Amino acid sequence: MSDEPQPQPPNQGWAPREPQAAGEGQTGEQATPGTPAEPGKAKKPKRTGWRRLIPTWRIVLSTVVVGLLLIVGGFFLGYHLVQIPAANALATKQSNVYLYADGSVLARDGEVNRESVGLARISKDAQHAVLAAEDRDFYSESAIDPMAMVRAGWNTATGKGKQSGSTITQQYVKNYYLAQDQTVTRKVKEFFISIKLDREKSKSEILEGYLNTSFFGRGAYGIQAAAQAYFGVDAKDLTAAQGAYLASLLNAPSQYDVVAHPENRPAAEARWKYVMNGMADKGWISPSERAAAKFPKPKQSTISTNMSGQRGYVVNIVKKYLIENDIVDEEELGRGGYRITTTLQKDKQDAFVKAVDDKLMSQLDKKERKVDTYVRAGGASVDPKTGKVVAMYNGIDYVKQYTPNAVRRDFQVGSTFKPFVFTSAVENHSETQSGQMINPNTRYDGTSERPVQGWSGGRYAPENEDHRDYGHVTVREATDKSINAVYAQMAVDVGSDKVKQTAIDLGLSPDTPELTPSPSIALGVATASPLDMAEAYATLANHGRHSTYTLVEKVMKDGKQEVELPERREHQAVSRESADTTTSVLRSVVQNGTATAAQAAGRPAAAKTGTAEEDTAAWFAGYTPDLATVVAVMGQDPKTAAHKPLYGAMGLARINGGGAPAEIWSQYTRDALKGEPAADFDLQLQDGADVTAP
Repeated sequence: MSDEPQPQPPNQGWAPREPQAAGEGQTGEQATPGTPAEPGKAKKPKRTGWRRLIPTWRIVLSTVVVGLLLIVGGFFLGYHLVQIPAANALATKQSNVYLYADGSVLARDGEVNRESVGLARISKDAQHAVLAAEDRDFYSESAIDPMAMVRAGWNTATGKGKQSGSTITQQYVKNYYLAQDQTVTRKVKEFFISIKLDREKSKSEILEGYLNTSFFGRGAYGIQAAAQAYFGVDAKDLTAAQGAYLASLLNAPSQYDVVAHPENRPAAEARWKYVMNGMADKGWISPSERAAAKFPKPKQSTISTNMSGQRGYVVNIVKKYLIENDIVDEEELGRGGYRITTTLQKDKQDAFVKAVDDKLMSQLDKKERKVDTYVRAGGASVDPKTGKVVAMYNGIDYVKQYTPNAVRRDFQVGSTFKPFVFTSAVENHSETQSGQMINPNTRYDGTSERPVQGWSGGRYAPENEDHRDYGHVTVREATDKSINAVYAQMAVDVGSDKVKQTAIDLGLSPDTPELTPSPSIALGVATASPLDMAEAYATLANHGRHSTYTLVEKVMKDGKQEVELPERREHQAVSRESADTTTSVLRSVVQNGTATAAQAAGRPAAAKTGTAEEDTAAWFAGYTPDLATVVAVMGQDPKTAAHKPLYGAMGLARINGGGAPAEIWSQYTRDALKGEPAADFDLQLQDGADVTAP
């Protein structure tokens, strides 16, 4: 064999080489153990063509593991970074709702028509209807339900009605904590907040929040406002059919309002049937109830939320009452959410407005008589036994005449103050200058411009109306005819400081303007409000027992928290003998004096008329055993607000208390007490007062 190297056979691709003798290398040299394989050793073939696009199982596994780690890590990072925020501004805004004593809505104020209520004040049928419409497995599912999203898409695609892909928890988070924008950031926040909220709040709390924040159309946020807007009932009284209709609105509030859009009624009914069927499927209503249910008819219009008519006056007066009596803080009241039941009775309130319209406003001709443009009216009516204000009249319309006439203190009360002088005389066992005990039969000199005796403050000689002289008259007759000379002297005999105190004890505010101790106090120069005077006259009607007037029966916060009201306090302000003797004298005014128009009420009544200086106001203050009411007709320039005389108003030479004010009082009292038995006065009189002197 030649010692020259031999040529090697060519490499045949992936074909296996011929085996070599053990211990031999390519050159026939001994192989060293442990050395790497020679280049000629077999290799794993490389993938070519389309096979290169398919990842190996190692790559797939690595990707899955890394992806899972990123997802889990991202979840825990997001869960810890995203915190439950404060409620958004819109979600916390509510209106305050003002109710009549019977629970019917008087007015609403606030930018948002919402009244939050507890879940207990939402009917079970309404709750179930919303669940049937939005999230039937709410109580059993987690805060995030992927299947709900799939189910929503399927229902929409198959024509079973559109359903939200979000759980109620997610929708509540969007309504209460977040904005309505459809962004990825908002969705991510919604996801994590929903999970956290589900851990921190019960299902009932979340459902309650959702029902109070959802928008139902007609400007109504929350199911309570919606129940009133569409059916005129409270949420606790919603039926299954009504609840299903409201639940349908959540899907498309404007389109499914069949009153505003009658052309969409078929779609609204289809949605309603979907909800009702869902309630039946879940066992929340029986098959017979489902079969009997009919599509409900929403009311034509929503409850007015403006402040026109008497509403604006009442809202502002009640607000002031709540704040001044430390019942609700002004700032808290401004945030809304209060349900305020007033003492006002709707039938009596309506009767008061009608009486003013019939006996005064309808008689005015503002185009022909300039003085008629000055005419204003105010009044208040109080239950003597409880001190509750049952009706008020403040003006023709809050948006036209802002000043509330029932509580304004800038017009003289005139001779309606005189009964307080006599009450004080009896209460203090006062005597005349000659030493006679003052009673209804005591005689006084009724000469006009007669100087009062015993007054150290200078000469005071008041005029009688029309400068008329009466000579010597009894106190009863002096009251019948409202003789100034007699009562100015009586105020001095009693002591004007004592008269002032008696007026305060009966119910006038110590801060009443011009309530000063002097002989003129008897003529009613003080400027108390009609409500002040009604409170004082109610004390006389209640046999001298005084109960500070109240305007509020009940206050609820956010539909579940009752606000504590001041304890009702009543005390004997003056003796029963003093109050009842005054009543007997005022009964005579109705029977024989300036208040005979009050007989039209058809009930036993006691009353007094009054006129302010220069006839800028005419008053009538009276009461039955069941109702004390004061009416004032006032003159005020609509442009300058200056007080104006009422000469020529209504086409009459003058307006006095026995005219329009007495007629308003009579019609109102008759209508307000219609159907109630006419009670007579049970009087315990001062000795000798039961006999009328000639």
